[in-house]
Formats: sequence, C-alpha cells, structure tokens
Amino acid sequence: MEHATLVAPLISFNWTLLMVFITFFVLYLIVKRLFFDKIHNFIQAREQKVKDQFDNAEAVENLAKGHLAEYEAKLDGVEFERRGVLKDAKTLAEQRAEQIVKEAKEHAERITRQAEANIEREREQFAIGMRDQVAMLAVYMAEKIIEKQLDEKEQMVLIDEIISKSEEKQWTH
Repeated sequence: MEHATLVAPLISFNWTLLMVFITFFVLYLIVKRLFFDKIHNFIQAREQKVKDQFDNAEAVENLAKGHLAEYEAKLDGVEFERRGVLKDAKTLAEQRAEQIVKEAKEHAERITRQAEANIEREREQFAIGMRDQVAMLAVYMAEKIIEKQLDEKEQMVLIDEIISKSEEKQWTH
C-alpha cells in the first residue's frame, strides 16, 4: 500500500488571512490620516523648537562672550586709567612736596634775614648807646679835670675813681 502522506502547505490561503490584511491596511490608512500627520507635525514642531533653542542658546553664548570681551576691555581700560591716575597723583604729590620744601626754605631764609637785620639793628643801637655813654663819661671827666688843675698823679687817681663809679652804675645798652 502506498502511503499517502499528507503535507500541509506552510501558508495556505484562506479568507481570514485576507480579511486580516484588509483590516490592517484600512486601520493603517485611518491611523495615517488621523494621527500620523499630527504626530509628524508635532515631531517637526518639536524638532524646530529644539533647533531654535539651540540657536538661541548659541546666540546667547555669543552675546555673553561679546559682553565678556567688552567687560575685559573695560577692565583693562580701567586698570590703565588707574595706573595713570596713580602716576599723576604721585607726580602731583612730588611737586607739592618740592613746593612745600621750597616754601619752607624761603621762609627759613626770610626768618634768618630778619634775625640778622634785628641783630644788626641791636648792635647799632648798642654802639650808639656805648658812644653816648662814652661821650657822657668823657664830658664828665672833662668837667672834673677842668674843675681842678691836677697834676699827672691826681689825674690818674681821678680817672680810676670815675671808672670805678661807672662800673658800679653798670652800662646800659
């Protein structure tokens, strides 16, 4: 007897499978029509939003870099200006110190000249006073000599007496 082998095909065509494919295709078209466009638009909008955010972030970063460079330039300018101000202040202080020293020297010279003038004036006054006293003494001696006609010994005694009296009075200047 012959053996009859029944071999079933791997894929068999039946109406159920066809209906599954048709249903799947219809559902695909419905989902594509209703949802895929919206999802695609949403994904594109989201992608554009992310790109815009990256572009904005890059623009903000470039702006920040520009501001940073500007502030660094300003800081360099301020540092340069500070150095200039310090240099000017130092120069001005040195000039003022030199001026003060010069004024002090001039003032000291004026005081010295005034003191020398005062000393000279007092010396002249003292000399005038001495001349007056010597003149008075000479007149006094002349009066005494005229009163008495004295010999040499008596004149010497008289002169010594006048000198001792004048020492007791002390000279004023």
